[in-house]
Amino acid sequence: MKRFSFWSVARNALSSHAHWPRQWRSPEPKPAYDVIIVGGGGHGLATAYYLAKEHGITNVAVLEKGWLGGGNTARNTTIVRSNYLWDESAALYEHSLKLWEGLSRDLNYNVMFSQRGVMNLCHTLGDVRASRRRSEANRLNGVDSEWLEPADIKRICPILNLSPSLRYPVMGATFQPRGGVARHDAVAWGFARAADACGVDIIQNCAVIGLRREGGRIVGVDTTRGAIDAKKVGVVAAGHSSVLAEMAGIRLPIQSHPLQALVSEPIKPVLHTVIMSSAIHVYLSQSDKGELVIGAGADGYNSYAQRGSFHVIEEQMAALCELFPTLGRLRMLRSWGGIVDICPDASPIIGKMPVDGLYLNGGWGTGGFKATPGSGWVFAWTIAKDAPHPINAPFTLDRFTTGALIAEHGAAAVAH
Repeated sequence: MKRFSFWSVARNALSSHAHWPRQWRSPEPKPAYDVIIVGGGGHGLATAYYLAKEHGITNVAVLEKGWLGGGNTARNTTIVRSNYLWDESAALYEHSLKLWEGLSRDLNYNVMFSQRGVMNLCHTLGDVRASRRRSEANRLNGVDSEWLEPADIKRICPILNLSPSLRYPVMGATFQPRGGVARHDAVAWGFARAADACGVDIIQNCAVIGLRREGGRIVGVDTTRGAIDAKKVGVVAAGHSSVLAEMAGIRLPIQSHPLQALVSEPIKPVLHTVIMSSAIHVYLSQSDKGELVIGAGADGYNSYAQRGSFHVIEEQMAALCELFPTLGRLRMLRSWGGIVDICPDASPIIGKMPVDGLYLNGGWGTGGFKATPGSGWVFAWTIAKDAPHPINAPFTLDRFTTGALIAEHGAAAVAH
């Protein structure tokens, strides 16, 4: 690996990084590719990387309408976990978590994956019953999960208010020790660099404005930088999945909602795990910079705006101050919003579309970031083999006609 001295770094800084080595190329689009991936976020870049690494398909282009990783990959709260209820979900998210555990080594890039644990609080008897059921289901599926009594919670998180006089007292919690957080931009950059090294073209500022069909088959895309032919097209455009599908005449059972989060001013380390509460809709973790990263649920209205509503912030701040009164005087630095595609059963769609040559990976709702490597891995398989992997076979579009839904509203009740 090339080393840089202090003087080398200073020289590049003074020259506005004119000679700084780029992590990936910025090529002009070729006239044709074997596969085009629409969307340069984590899922799209992971798909391109695994197409090249696992299946030897390197004549691939990733088309991003803005800058790489500038969509939902940059607009989330970076939580990683696999403690979902149903067997199908557990298999998908656990596969992803196992990839997370070796991702920095695989990409030769530090994605800053920190397995500090994820704690889901219970505030009612209904919460307790549902959470203990999910915890037992997790263990049956080989997913690590523990039940914590209030004394155990206090040991792990001393600043949490466990008073029985709370409006929603904490009655217990589930805990996944292998869960945690990762650095969102490092994930995008790591996959981009690794895919580029395999020969994948990453093309930014290239919006797809049409999907071209001939004889009932996708043959390419129209973009703001011209037409590009392709044998296969994979759509991985979080927030705009239904817009892209409509270009091929497909109507998806998806709604788009704003999802917002915010961060506080940096403080000394006070929170050493991830805390989530679905009953009062707040969750938080502490970043390496000391900021508290705080989120809540998606806005109730449909929108493509990358911002949320102030009443959501008010509600999540009220919940935060109730659970963590010691944080009540903390100042908030900034907020942001992303656009999430939500399916009726709160599970994603990963598979072939009714039009030949077209594939979709979307509808992740609030669970997209944690699935990044696993999503890319199974979607690459599906595109390469023209058939789903057993892990994502239950997540095809057909389930909305067969009725084999994967209802994960309970496990995905809080945005994360």
